[in-house]
Amino acid sequence: MADCRAAVITAHHKPLEILPVPIPELESGALLVRVETATLCGTDIHRWHGPLQPPDSLPFITGHEACGAIEAISGSRTDLLDQPLNLGDRIVWAYPYCGHSYWCTVALQPCICPHRQSWGHNRSDQYPYLLGGCAEYQYVPPECQIVRVPEGVTSASAAAAACAYRTVMNGFEKLGAVANHETVVVQGAGPLGIFATAVARERGANQVLVIGAPEGRLVVARELGADATLNLEEVTDPADRRKWVRDRSSGRGADVVIQVANALAVPEGITLLRQGGRYVSIGGGGKATIPVESFPREVTFRTIQSGEPRHWYQALEFLASRRSRYPFDKMISASYGLEGINEAMAAMAAYRVVKAAIYPHGLP
Repeated sequence: MADCRAAVITAHHKPLEILPVPIPELESGALLVRVETATLCGTDIHRWHGPLQPPDSLPFITGHEACGAIEAISGSRTDLLDQPLNLGDRIVWAYPYCGHSYWCTVALQPCICPHRQSWGHNRSDQYPYLLGGCAEYQYVPPECQIVRVPEGVTSASAAAAACAYRTVMNGFEKLGAVANHETVVVQGAGPLGIFATAVARERGANQVLVIGAPEGRLVVARELGADATLNLEEVTDPADRRKWVRDRSSGRGADVVIQVANALAVPEGITLLRQGGRYVSIGGGGKATIPVESFPREVTFRTIQSGEPRHWYQALEFLASRRSRYPFDKMISASYGLEGINEAMAAMAAYRVVKAAIYPHGLP
């Protein structure tokens, strides 16, 4: 059994190590993918620091957003559109769910299936070893739905579509139609917030307002469709932020607020809504208490977790069809080889970059 190099978390809050990890034998229907690019997100930082990881989960390969080319296939496989897969195809792969739980079969809510699998937190000393993106190769279990990456979409953007962007697509699906007279406020200027800005723009919003920080991220948000941005580091009083939104919405408040920052932002976000508005909460982390009396009348509140395979597909198609309108690659603001993983994780933790890309086989 051969090995490959991987960025492994062996202790929380400690530097990651570049270690040899076994390349597993493929079970029937599984794939081995040569990782072209893995991108990092806030979840990777939380897992590194420990809050999202049980004590017995170490060691594990970081990274749950990856795009790569098929290196090996065990048997024959087809993609999400039932087209045969071939060696060399550039792909992303959706999280599999069990298909037989109540949430899968009756509620039709597989994103909260208790048996659903995900990556970037799985022990690297147990078969199939390679279930994290920051490695030269990644194992793709046979249950995964496979989505081909369209021409013209970079591997870095495709990797981001495998988490941040597909979750945004799920959020907009649950939100429903955005009318051309409506004001959309996006809370958060990270990758999810910036992508949500572009999607809101394309869904027909009259205006898209983004609240976040630091200024470098807000610059990118404006390039991807924000009509106006508000820097949290400069406007620190929530009352001033509410006034900023109401001044731009005829005094009513936003028709739609999309939270893609942290659950701590939810109580304030509710106050930004108009009566009868809609709130979509995507960003996790943190705890917040929301007094019921603070809700506007007839508000609609939705929470979002992850996405279904079609959302991976929708995100990639959005990137492909709108790449001439929006500079999506500007969200990938720093690139590193595998040896730069600790620098990349530190930069993400300190919000110095919008999104970091890792190239396990060397920078392009």
